[in-house]
Amino acid sequence: MSDLDRHDLVLLSELQRDSRQTVQQLAEAAGLSSTPCWKRVKEMEASGVIRGYTALVDREKVGLSLCVLAEVNLTRHTEDDVLRFQQQVLDCPQIVSCYATTGQADYMIKVLVPDIKSYESFLHEVLFRLTGVTHVRSSVVLKEVKADTRLPLHAPARPAGKGRGRS
Repeated sequence: MSDLDRHDLVLLSELQRDSRQTVQQLAEAAGLSSTPCWKRVKEMEASGVIRGYTALVDREKVGLSLCVLAEVNLTRHTEDDVLRFQQQVLDCPQIVSCYATTGQADYMIKVLVPDIKSYESFLHEVLFRLTGVTHVRSSVVLKEVKADTRLPLHAPARPAGKGRGRS
């Protein structure tokens, strides 16, 4: 479903803002009636545009006060080593984000733990033991200035009179 129109983008923006809205509330925001609105949301779910729904939890209120961004380098980049490393990252709950990158680091990871002592334990007991890890450069986050989960969706420009033909 790559042909998202203005209504779809409004629905996605609204769902990102508050996914607990009723179909009627979503329909009003998108300028649709309830049935077409519900069908659009179901189509976007079925096609994978909407991957799921979740609750946003305040990490500090659940005891995960320390956030660390770490650059990770691997010794070898064989397909087997890379796949094994990536699977180990997927299996590690403290690593909440991982990106394969260009530049000095092979990967950038975001780690959430209770405190600096916990991070030290994590380094020695987990991260340094992952397949192929040769170097880790850690940066402790002092202040989270912005951590938005919403994608920056904008309605596409389209010629007047052109549309998807549904409402």
